[in-house]
Amino acid sequence: MNNATQQIQTKWSQFVSLIIVFFFWGFVASGNAILIPVFKKSFTLTQFQAQLVEWAFYLAYFIGSVIFFVISLFSDILQKFGYKKTLAIGLVFSALGAFLFVPAASFHSFWVFLTALFIVGLGFSVQQIVANPLAIKMGSPETGAHRLTMAGGINSLGTTLGPILLGLALFGRVSGEAGELNLNDVKMPFIILGVAFIVVAVFLMLSKIEDPAKEEELKSTDGDKFSIFKYPQLVLGMLAIFIYVGTEVTIVSNLPALLKTPEFGNVAEHYIAPFVSLYWGSLMIGRWNGSINVFNISDQQNMILKFTVPFVAFAIILGANYFSGNDISSLYIYPIWILAFIVMSLIGGKNAGKTLMLFGISGVVMMLCGLFFPDKMIAKYFFISGGLFCSIMWPSIFDLAIAGLGKNTGKGSSFLIMMILGGGVLPLIQGKICDLDLQHPDGIMGISFTHFSYIIPLLCFIYLGFYGFITPKLLKKQGVVLSHEDGTSTH
Repeated sequence: MNNATQQIQTKWSQFVSLIIVFFFWGFVASGNAILIPVFKKSFTLTQFQAQLVEWAFYLAYFIGSVIFFVISLFSDILQKFGYKKTLAIGLVFSALGAFLFVPAASFHSFWVFLTALFIVGLGFSVQQIVANPLAIKMGSPETGAHRLTMAGGINSLGTTLGPILLGLALFGRVSGEAGELNLNDVKMPFIILGVAFIVVAVFLMLSKIEDPAKEEELKSTDGDKFSIFKYPQLVLGMLAIFIYVGTEVTIVSNLPALLKTPEFGNVAEHYIAPFVSLYWGSLMIGRWNGSINVFNISDQQNMILKFTVPFVAFAIILGANYFSGNDISSLYIYPIWILAFIVMSLIGGKNAGKTLMLFGISGVVMMLCGLFFPDKMIAKYFFISGGLFCSIMWPSIFDLAIAGLGKNTGKGSSFLIMMILGGGVLPLIQGKICDLDLQHPDGIMGISFTHFSYIIPLLCFIYLGFYGFITPKLLKKQGVVLSHEDGTSTH
C-alpha cells in the first residue's frame, strides 16, 4: 500500500504546467460579465440579447464536446495524439477566436464578437475535456478531486483578475465618463490574450507533462457498449453540471443589470468591476480553501489554514481592486459571508456528497436572503456570496459523476463537458425575466423583475443540494464507495 502510494504522488512539476490553462479559462469567462453591459450599451440591446454573449461562449463547449465524442467513437483522440498535443491544439483554436475581436471591433459587429467568443469557447471545450481528467490522474486517486479544486483555485485567480484588468482596459482611460466608451478599446486586451494562448501552447509542447498510462483506460475489459443510462450518477451529474455552470454564470452575468436598478443604487457600467471581481474572487476563496485538502498536514495545521487562506484570498481581491483605482470601501463587510462559508466547509469536510448537499442548501438560503433582505446594499452581497457556495461544486460533481465508470471515464468526461452549455442557457432565461421590467415597471411582489430573476439560481441550488444527497446512495448500490466519503480520511 505504501509503495503504491509512493508511485502515485502528485506530479507537481507537471501539474504546475497544466494549471496555467485553468487560469485562462477563468480570465476569459469572467471578462464576459464586463463585456455584457458594454455590448448592451454600445449595440442598444435588451438584457436577453446581451446574454447571447454567454450563450455563444458556452454553446461552443457543447458543440466542441459533441464533436469530440463523435470522433472518439471511431478513434481515441487522447491516446492517438496525446493529452499534451490535444491541449495545445485547443489553445491555438482559442487564440484564433481572440484575434477575431480585432475585425469585430473594426466593423462594429455584435455577431462577429459572438463568433469570436464561440471560437474561443470551442478551443476551451477541447482543453476542458483533456485537462480535468488529467488533473485527477496526476497523482493519488484519493486526492484527485482536491487536485481539481486546486486547479480551480488558479482558474479563480484568473476570474478575479479578468474583470479588473478588462475593466481597466475599457474604462481606465475614460475617466469615469461611461458615454465615451470606444469598442476599439477591446482590441488590445484580446490581441495580448491571443498571443498568450500561442505562447502557452508552445510552452506546453516543451513541458514534461506525461500522458496517463494506457493501461488505466483498460482496467475494465467487459465487451458491453457504453451507455450513460447504465450510470445514474453520470446522468444526474450531467444535469448537475448543466445547472451548476448555469448557476455560477447567471448570478454574475445578470449582476450588472441588477446593480443598475434604482433599488440597488443605479451603479454605472464603469463601477461594476469591483463587484464582478468580488463574485469571481469568492470562487477563488472557496477553491483555495478546498485545495488545502491536497496536502498531507496535521489536523491543527489544516484548521489554521482553513481560517487564514480565505482571508488571504480576500486580501488579494481587495489589493487587486485597490491598485486598479477601484473604490473598495463597500467590500469591507464581506468577511461575514466568508466566515459562514468556512463554517459550512468545515462541517462538510472531505466528503464530496455531504459538502455538495450543504453548499446547495447554503446557496438556497443566500438567494432567499438576497430576494427578501430589506437593505438592498446588503442584499447584493447575499447574491454575490453565491460564488462562495458554488466554489467547490465542480470537482465534487465531477468526482461523483465519473465514479465507477472505469474505462469509460473519458467518454463520461466528454458528456459532462457538454453540459457546460448550462452557462449559456440559464443566463438567457434569467435575462428574459429581467426584461419583463420593460413591460411591467411596477415589478412583482414589491420588487423589480430583475431582482426577482434571482429565483432562477435559487431553484438551481435546490437541485445541486439534492444531487449531493442522492449520489453517494446510488454509488453504494453499485458497490462503489469513494475512499474519502466518510469524511475522516487523511490520505
